[in-house]
Amino acid sequence: MARRAPLPPWRLAPIAGELSAEFAGTMILILFGAGVVAQVVAGGLGDHDSIAWAWGIGVALGVYVSARLSGGHINPAVTVALAVFQGFPWRKVAPYVLAQTAGAFTGALLVRWNYSEVLAAFDPGHTIKSQLVFSTLPGNGTLPVGLWGGFRDQVIGTAILLFVVLALTDLRNVPPPAGLTPVLIGLLVVAIGMAWGTDAGYAINPARDFGPRLAQYLTGYGGAWRDQYGGLYFWVPIVGPLLGGLVGAALYHLLIGRHLPPQAGGAEGTDREPERDATP
Repeated sequence: MARRAPLPPWRLAPIAGELSAEFAGTMILILFGAGVVAQVVAGGLGDHDSIAWAWGIGVALGVYVSARLSGGHINPAVTVALAVFQGFPWRKVAPYVLAQTAGAFTGALLVRWNYSEVLAAFDPGHTIKSQLVFSTLPGNGTLPVGLWGGFRDQVIGTAILLFVVLALTDLRNVPPPAGLTPVLIGLLVVAIGMAWGTDAGYAINPARDFGPRLAQYLTGYGGAWRDQYGGLYFWVPIVGPLLGGLVGAALYHLLIGRHLPPQAGGAEGTDREPERDATP
């Protein structure tokens, strides 16, 4: 009896490719996002618009990097919402979230290393003054917004994100031309940054905040878990986006998705596609 040829690696463990894509895509996001904040806050180059555009471009590029293998979630709030409303397998949720957080952590470490001299000159004590380079604070650390104001902001901002992301990726709706969805998602993040960046720095992504916050803590920022008032704040950009993502996805299905025909131009809706094609 002839021996069967060994399966290629992607057939043995397809989840490995998906997780490496989520890791790489989220790392790219943080390299551009945390990098631009370091340049603006500590280096004095650029302004708020620089930050909004670089974060949006980072999202678009992160999605492009990872979309073919994993769907380009690069955000636990997206992964959880898709599991609840779009049939994404629950068994993959925790691995995706861990890969996303690890990617964000690694990207933040690279930014921290590259900007070490600039950060040390700007804020020798590694205090709240430069904490915004890596993690978010209520009112961006200076405006009169507290913990619950930041929580409210994160719920609303992430609800907007998921509502529009589902509209862009639902094939029953009016999907963008092939290959342009990541660009429009990036522009969406630019718009959220320009319109919803005041109260809590628009983390709208638990991995984007927790991974860099952990990297920050391990590299000298002893107060990384707290806000400018001394309260524990790290949970707000985790719980707020997860809840907001569910709210946004539920509203999309309530207001738009359930009213769309099952087919448009011969294409099935996203909730009928294979699991990888169902994700943004």
